[in-house]
Parts: sequence; structure tokens; C-alpha cells
Amino acid sequence: MIQQLDLMRQLHRSAGGKIVLLVMDGLGGMPMEAGGPTELEAARSPNMDRLAAEGCLGQIVPVAPGVSPGSGPAHLALFGFDPLIFQIGRGVLEATGVGLQIGPGGSPGVRYVL
Repeated sequence: MIQQLDLMRQLHRSAGGKIVLLVMDGLGGMPMEAGGPTELEAARSPNMDRLAAEGCLGQIVPVAPGVSPGSGPAHLALFGFDPLIFQIGRGVLEATGVGLQIGPGGSPGVRYVL
């Protein structure tokens, strides 16, 4: 992992601008009927269409080919952390994102989705 961090430091260049990283986690879908469109293909999405036309798009393999990780590990991989080394749960990521302090081995508590 140290070698990866050193590589990222070497590759870093200040561009003087801002970047928007839009992660459309969970956006994929399956066709409602065989051969039909997915929900996203059938949807009217002019804003996403414009972002796609004017921005840069990409895909990554966050862990390894054929491995479908959960959101937490995949989001860590987006920022260069190997999810096989840094095993952090989604609750900890969300808690830290809103400013809660989590100690080693700590748990942010119970998460309710309504």
C-alpha cells in the first residue's frame, strides 16, 4: 500500500480547478421484460444525458474482476484505498462524513433507513 501512496503522490498535479465526482451507486437495473429496456434506459434523463455528453465518463474495477463489493469498499477504492487492506464498513464512512468521531474498533451505532 505504501508503494501505491508514493505513486499517487508522484502522479498528483495541481490543476487549479475543481472537480465533481458523481458516483451513481446502485443505478444499474435489469429489464422489466426480456429484451426490454432497463429503468434507466427507459427514463427521460436530460440532465444526466447532458453530463454524459459534456463530461468525462469512466468505469473501474474496484477490487478484482468478477468481485462485486458493497458500497463502502467500492467508495474507498474510488479514492485509491485497497478495500482488501482497508476494511471499513459503510456505517463508519457515513458517520465520519457527518463529523462523528469513531475510535479504533468503534461502531457508530445503529443505522435506520426509513
